[in-house]
Amino acid sequence: MKTILASLVLLIAAGAASTQVPQGFDIANYGVSIQADRRLIAVLATLEMASTVDADGRPQKLINTSLSDVGAKFRDRVIADNANLPEDLRRKITGFVATYKKNHPRASDAETVAPFMSMAYTLSPAPELNDPVAVSDLPGNLLDVLDFAPLVREFYRRSSLPANIDSYVKDYASDEILNSSAREMVSDLLDYLHTRPELIFTERVNVQTTKENKKKEAIQKTEIREHQRHFYIVPEKLAPKGAVTFLNVRDDYYVIVPPGTDLSASEARRAFLQFVIDPLVLKNAKDMTAMRDWVKPILDEQRKNNPDLSPDVFLAMTRSLVAAIDARQTEFIKDKVATEQARAKILTVKTDVEKRAVSAALDKFKQEAEDEATLQLYEDYQKGAVLSFYFAVELKGVEESGFDIASSLKDIIGAFDAAKEKDRIASTAESRKRALAARAERKNRPIEAIAVENPVTKGLLDIQKIIDAKDYPRATSELKKLLAAHPGEPRIYFNIARVARLSAVGVEDENILATRLLEAKTAYSNVLSTATAQTDPGLISLTYVELGRIYEVMNQDEYAIKLYDKAIQIGDVSGGAFKEAMAAKQRLLKP
Repeated sequence: MKTILASLVLLIAAGAASTQVPQGFDIANYGVSIQADRRLIAVLATLEMASTVDADGRPQKLINTSLSDVGAKFRDRVIADNANLPEDLRRKITGFVATYKKNHPRASDAETVAPFMSMAYTLSPAPELNDPVAVSDLPGNLLDVLDFAPLVREFYRRSSLPANIDSYVKDYASDEILNSSAREMVSDLLDYLHTRPELIFTERVNVQTTKENKKKEAIQKTEIREHQRHFYIVPEKLAPKGAVTFLNVRDDYYVIVPPGTDLSASEARRAFLQFVIDPLVLKNAKDMTAMRDWVKPILDEQRKNNPDLSPDVFLAMTRSLVAAIDARQTEFIKDKVATEQARAKILTVKTDVEKRAVSAALDKFKQEAEDEATLQLYEDYQKGAVLSFYFAVELKGVEESGFDIASSLKDIIGAFDAAKEKDRIASTAESRKRALAARAERKNRPIEAIAVENPVTKGLLDIQKIIDAKDYPRATSELKKLLAAHPGEPRIYFNIARVARLSAVGVEDENILATRLLEAKTAYSNVLSTATAQTDPGLISLTYVELGRIYEVMNQDEYAIKLYDKAIQIGDVSGGAFKEAMAAKQRLLKP
C-alpha cells in the first residue's frame, strides 16, 4: 500500500490543527504497540543477499529497493555484516529471487518485496520461523513466495543475523517522529470517535463432543472464546521508502512503516481506524441486510472496469466507514481551528463591515474544506468504498454530540435508505468540480506581492527596526500584540519564529536553547497551518527551510530532508529558499 502525503501542512502542523495529546496518554492502553519484528527483519535481510555480477564482474543486487537514508545505511550494515555468507546459500537465495523476478517482469522492486513482507507474518516467531500449519487459505501471491521460507530459516542459522539482531532491534526503537506521531494519531482519532478500541473479541463457537455411553452419542455444545486484539506499528528500515504496508492477520493488525514516518498524516490512520471499526461493524452485521443488498450490484458494476476491487460486501462497508471517518475528522478539525481563529479575530475588529468580512472568509474556508472532503469521499467511492458518502453524512450528526461511535453505529445502520442514495454522486458534482479547481490553484498558485499599505506589513516593518537593534524580548512582545490584532496571519508567525531562532544564537544553557528552538518550531509550524492559497509561496519556501534547519539541530536529518524537498518542490520562486534547500539536501546526503 503506497503512502502518499497529500499535504505537509497536516504533517508538520498536526499539533496546531488537532487536539493536544493528553498528558500521560499511553497507546498501550488502547492495544497499540511499536516494535520491530524479527521475522520481518529476517525475511528482508535474506532478500538483500540476492546478488549477481554485471558484464564487468562487479556485484549487482537483484533487488535494490529505494530506502530512506536511515534504511540505506542499515542495508549497508547488513550487507557488511554478512560479507562472508556461505556462497552456496547466497546462490540459492539468488536463484529463488531471480526466478521470482522472471515470473513477474513488470513488478517494481517495491512491488517485488511486498509479498515477501506479507509472507513474514505467516511464519512463527524467530528463531524457528516455521511455516504456517494450514496454507489452503493463503492468497496466491503468498503461496508464490512461501517456498522462500526455508531459505530464510537457513539464512538465520548460517548468517551473522542471530548475533546482531538484538542490536538491530534496539536501533529500531529510537525513532522519535514515529513514536510521537503514533500517540498523536491514536489520541486524535479516538477523541473524534469518543470511543476506545475493543481489545477482546468474543465469539460463540459450536463444538461437538461425545457422550460416554454405549451408543457414544454426539452432543452439540456452544463455547465462548475470547481473542486478544492488537495493533502493531512495525518500524522497518528495509521497507520501501515512502510506503506503508498494512496487514490484518486474524486479530492482529500490522502497519509496517519506514523510518521517520509521521503516522498522523499517513495511511496508518486508516489502518488504525479499521482496527477500531472492524469489531463494531461485525457486531452489527445482522442489521446490514439493506446495505448489503444495495452495495453488491454497485460493486459488481465497478468490478467490470476494475477487477482488482474486492467483491467482499462486508469489506466494502468497513472501508466505507473508515473512509468517511478519515475525511470527516480532517474536515471537522479544520473547521474547528478556523472557527476559533475567526472568533478571536472578530473580537479585535470594530466595525460591522470588518466582522462580516471575517465571517465571509470563514464561510469560504469551510466551503473549501467541505469540497475537498467531498472529492476525497468520491475518490474512495471509486475504489469500492461505496457507502462513504452515506456514513460521512451520518457522522456529522454525532461528532459534536459526544456519543460513542460504538453506541451510535446501530442507529446509523438502521437509518439507511437506499432510495436516498440513488442521486448521491450526481448531487456532489459541483462540489467536486470546485475541489478539483482548488487543487489546481494550490498547485499553480501565482506569486502575489504584499501591499505595503497593508497594516500587517506596516507593523512588521516597524518591528523589524526593533529586531535590528537586537531587542528580542520587546520584538516578541510587539509581534504577539500584532498577532492579537490579526490572528492567523502567517507572516506574523514567521517573524515570531525568526526572533525565537535569533535569540537562541550564542545560548549555552541547553534548557534555554531547547525552549527557544521549540518556540521557533511551533511558530514555523503555525505558518504552514494558517497558510492559504493566497499566501506568498516564497514565505512557505522559507518556512520549510527554516524548519529543516531546526530538525538538523535536533539530529533528525531524514526529516529535515523531507522539509527541504518540500521547498524544492515549490520551485525557485521569488523570495523563496530554493537554492538553500538544494544545498542543504546535498550536504545531508553526502556520506
